[in-house]
Amino acid sequence: MSQTIIMTLESVVKFDSELNQLVSGIEILEAVAPLNYKQQRQQFFDNGCKTDPQFSYRPQSIDAFGLKRQLFNLPIESLSDPDLVQLYAGVINSYVDKIDQCCSVGTPDFLYDSFRYYGEPSEKDIRNAKFVLHLPSNDDPDDPTLNAAQIEAMLSEFAHTHEYEYAIKLDDNMIANALVSGTTVKINSSARVTQTDAEALAHHELGVHLATTLNGRQQPLSILSLGCPANTKTQEGLAILSEYMGGCLTVSRLRNLALRVLAVESMIKEKSFKTTFAMLKEDYNAGDEQAFTVTARVYRGGGFTKDYVYLRGFHEMLNAYETSSDFTNLLAGKTSLDYLPTINRLIEKGFLNSPKFITPSFANPNVTDDIQTFIAHAIK
Repeated sequence: MSQTIIMTLESVVKFDSELNQLVSGIEILEAVAPLNYKQQRQQFFDNGCKTDPQFSYRPQSIDAFGLKRQLFNLPIESLSDPDLVQLYAGVINSYVDKIDQCCSVGTPDFLYDSFRYYGEPSEKDIRNAKFVLHLPSNDDPDDPTLNAAQIEAMLSEFAHTHEYEYAIKLDDNMIANALVSGTTVKINSSARVTQTDAEALAHHELGVHLATTLNGRQQPLSILSLGCPANTKTQEGLAILSEYMGGCLTVSRLRNLALRVLAVESMIKEKSFKTTFAMLKEDYNAGDEQAFTVTARVYRGGGFTKDYVYLRGFHEMLNAYETSSDFTNLLAGKTSLDYLPTINRLIEKGFLNSPKFITPSFANPNVTDDIQTFIAHAIK
């Protein structure tokens, strides 16, 4: 590394640290997690599915105006490298949108803040979802069902095998079966999934979300821990691709992702929880628990459009995997495909490191099912 790069890196580290201190703790997924999820689910079914749930959320104490002013006052002009300027400017603008989302949770404004950050399903997204929902099931009737303790054991073994730093916590108020927050793997204490789905959780949550967290933390800059602008599509796309490359992406799993797309569309148009719930059941044969979970995901916060990006992200990441020689640099942290050329150049210049942890299913693919391969490439 040249003396010039070392001197520049020192000034960038100072800027990076100031940005990290300002936005540390802004977590939209934590902000939209309902505090009374289990109670409202029970009440919804007790009322015959006729009354929309009333979710409550953690109060937010963010001084939105003051924090935005501090972010825009950061001396970005002090960054001498144009790639650094582009990346940091994008991240600052992205966090301004995240601040608005956090502050509007539980209000009508949240849906519009969600639009601005995540967008909404296109006609192509809707067509892809309906294509998936017409696929015949390929579930194995003999696939055993695992409880939360067995899922915990499987994820622990996966993390240990791949030398990930991690902690595991059972949570009794989650919507998802599992998720990664920092280096903590949270498992829904009520989770009941097949062994194949548990393997998919391992590849998804640990093989991508935990691995990219760890890779982001070993960077000399925190920028890839904070995350590239609008990185959700890339990160979730990588996670679904990891399930596919691990040989455990079932039609049932794809159907669930497709239901999310249509639930987002319904939420935008209908703005009625019970209407979206009924649509998933009556039009697409979703069971009560599945329909409630999918609907709750898209209505949390006041209208969360994030869930339509999984299928689109999967298509984009599959294409990138098959066509990009620098694909694994997407694992360097919370990256975005749009910023991959910038990240490549910053790695070459020495500002960022190549990823230490490579997703196991990318390093050693296990795709042997021709039907799975056909379905994956049919999603456009």
